[in-house]
Amino acid sequence: MAVIDREIPKRVLAVYAHPDDPEISAGGTLAHWAGEGAQVWVLITTRGEKGTNDPKADLDALAKRRIEETAAASDLLGLSGHFHFDYGDGEIVDDSRLREQIVRMVRTLKPDVVLCPDPTAVFFGDSYFNHRDHRVTGWATLDAVAPAAGNPHYFPEHLSEEMAVHEVKTVYLSGTLEPNCWIDISKTLEKKIDALFCHQSQLVETGEWFREFLRERAEESGQAAGVPYAEGFRRLNFSGS
Repeated sequence: MAVIDREIPKRVLAVYAHPDDPEISAGGTLAHWAGEGAQVWVLITTRGEKGTNDPKADLDALAKRRIEETAAASDLLGLSGHFHFDYGDGEIVDDSRLREQIVRMVRTLKPDVVLCPDPTAVFFGDSYFNHRDHRVTGWATLDAVAPAAGNPHYFPEHLSEEMAVHEVKTVYLSGTLEPNCWIDISKTLEKKIDALFCHQSQLVETGEWFREFLRERAEESGQAAGVPYAEGFRRLNFSGS
């Protein structure tokens, strides 16, 4: 039986690999929560500079443009802010440096809820497999959330900076093959689509057909949940919540 998640968290951190990932993965949910009063931040782990097939492209200029596109999308969704790491596309590694950076963000922002890609979701049919940056970001975020962020023995240097440990209550994994909850985005679907279209550098040859594709995807999830439009997640609960 489909579980409709109607809880509104107070503080949310969405951690994704590329500048347009939050919108396509969870844009309706982020907009819904923000509209209901949640503080919602987005953290992007890569520069997004390889998001072009043009061999002559100015990659630094593209990375800068993609930050600007993220800012426009975040404003449209009503988010509280966005943050960016400086890893090159395809160069991010799940190591202690990356985990420390994510733990630092968690301990600073103190989110009740964290969203990230499901790193266990690799093969989607016979024509697509999950991007390495998504998988690395997902694993690093999960390791940062539990046990690192809530344990003082992980990255103890933070304590000397008067940064307290923080335990995240819930993680939502997007792009999952095993959803166990759905969030009704019937009122925020068009906002999700408009926010995704802020990323014009990635949507050069799209139009109304792509908007309709996004609506159809949300409708398929909605059918599973018994609502017009939805986004599905694999929800993990911690601390007995």
